[in-house]
Amino acid sequence: MQHGVSKTPAQQAALALAALGVVYGDIGTSPLYTIKEVFAGVHPIPLNPANVLGILSLILWALIIIVSIKYVVFIMRADNRGEGGIMAMIALALHSAGKDKKRKKLITMAGLLGAGMFYGDGMITPAISVLSALEGLEVATPLLKPYVLPATLVVLFGLFFVQKRGTGSVGAAFGPIMIVWFSTLAVLGISNIIGNPSVLGAVNPLHGLRFLVENRGLALVAMGAVVLAVTGAEALYADMGHFGAQPIRQAWFFFVLPSLMLNYFGQGALILAHPEAVENPFYHQAPDWMLYPLVGLATVATVIASQAVISGAFSVSRQAMQLGFLPRLEVQHTSEKEQGQVYLPGVNWGLFCAVAILVLGFRSSSNIAAAYGIAVTGDMVITSCLATFVAAKSWGWGWPRAMALFAAFLVVEITFLSANVLKIPDGGWFPLAIGSLVFLLMSTWKRGGQLLTERTSGEAIELDMFINALLISEPARVAGTAVFMTSDNSRVPNAMLHNLMHNKVLHERVLVLSVEVFDVPYVPEIDRVEIHPLKGGFYKVTVQYGFKDEPDIPAALALCTAQGMDFDMMETSFFLGRATLIPKVGSEMVYWREKLFVLMYRNASTAMSFYKIPTNRVVELGAQVVL
Repeated sequence: MQHGVSKTPAQQAALALAALGVVYGDIGTSPLYTIKEVFAGVHPIPLNPANVLGILSLILWALIIIVSIKYVVFIMRADNRGEGGIMAMIALALHSAGKDKKRKKLITMAGLLGAGMFYGDGMITPAISVLSALEGLEVATPLLKPYVLPATLVVLFGLFFVQKRGTGSVGAAFGPIMIVWFSTLAVLGISNIIGNPSVLGAVNPLHGLRFLVENRGLALVAMGAVVLAVTGAEALYADMGHFGAQPIRQAWFFFVLPSLMLNYFGQGALILAHPEAVENPFYHQAPDWMLYPLVGLATVATVIASQAVISGAFSVSRQAMQLGFLPRLEVQHTSEKEQGQVYLPGVNWGLFCAVAILVLGFRSSSNIAAAYGIAVTGDMVITSCLATFVAAKSWGWGWPRAMALFAAFLVVEITFLSANVLKIPDGGWFPLAIGSLVFLLMSTWKRGGQLLTERTSGEAIELDMFINALLISEPARVAGTAVFMTSDNSRVPNAMLHNLMHNKVLHERVLVLSVEVFDVPYVPEIDRVEIHPLKGGFYKVTVQYGFKDEPDIPAALALCTAQGMDFDMMETSFFLGRATLIPKVGSEMVYWREKLFVLMYRNASTAMSFYKIPTNRVVELGAQVVL
């Protein structure tokens, strides 16, 4: 998508339709379990008219304040050249910090913690969504209850198994299916509201406030379930780069929000008329003949919701690799046209294992709901804090105005977060553990990489001085081109020194190539490669990417033709340095984190797979490095 390019109304409508299928899957399936968890969950709220109206009011106004105002109106303004998501927010906040190193470190740590919370949410969403959909079989007949867990695992395995094929072939169907889903939500809601239209009074926020005041002992518990209605709000911002802000806003205000509101109110009307339906009010809304088709539609909708979260995990992982927060992992591109469609086998099957453990360990959507929410609310709080920096500096609002606005959101979000702290013993520890683990891995890799660079660069030789000395007593030259990849092309790569030491030769043309990743989504092809000719057939080359660009060194070298440098891949060899790391007690990182970094370094994919370098043209050379 090209940022800033105007679109016709027809194009906007098409993008809004596509956004329905990707952006709103998570928040659109929340009616499956939200009302049920409030009144029949682990800590149920007493069922009476005042409490129902109060809860419906809280759900509606949570959707308005958190989703409509915070995310749709304000957060989606914080785009990094059209791109959104936690990594884009980190980049913008770092820009706003200027040269303040302490503030930059604080922003980075907060952003990494937010990314960790995103992964925790990404594991819970498929588990609770698919499981809650298939629990409709129990409503149809108790005889099917033993088959709910196996069926859930089969659906989830199928979902993760097909990821390697990409989503392009089925993506076109997502939008129409979600139109059917949201239309069904609205119709079911209306059919029940007709029987008890008094629930529409919950539009008045006083009902929600009265519930909080009169039920102080239950209020915090209730808020822990109400927050389930806004899970998935972060997807609006994360997927902004795929569709643009305007189509996402249109889909939300004109279709998604009204459908959700009608269905929640319909469930409220149902349980007031038939309190026994509280065990699963979503499915009890439907007539008997519709139950099995509704289970099928809900299952498809939850698969789509899960697909969006899984794709988001792939995208965030690739961006984190580009920015140096994760080691290089295997990345497979599943589309020849859409560079954003990627498949990361390690991330995919790691997510599946975590999701399967959740399903088998918690065994019901109600139990998983106890673990749900803390990751989402944690991510929301962090986003608000980072957005305050962006609004104050990048938007030019100044600190008083920025802090006043986002403090209002933080009051609500911290209330949600506090309510979810109560869930930690019941399962909330799981996303916290996942988030902490991801934070530890990302921060360790970033700091370890900096430490490794310091150790190797301290012994490096200036490239210009080395070439001058080399030309005095030049070694034998062989035909072809040698590309030595390094993090700093102003110094001699270790791989070049080892090549001279062992092979005693140099190629006719030698490129010292480094890759720079900028905190913008994309770098135009015209700026992709910079070439600086040196003496003796040496060239200093810098390849530049944005954090959402597809790293492809051969493709980048092909662009050098416009600058008068042709490449024949059959006559080009790539020399990569891969050190053997030795942890050291008393270093700048604690010893166990050094050991963790060494383990991650050993298991990281080599640059040839990450940068799409032909394996038959690669020579890996390295030495021992003491951390």
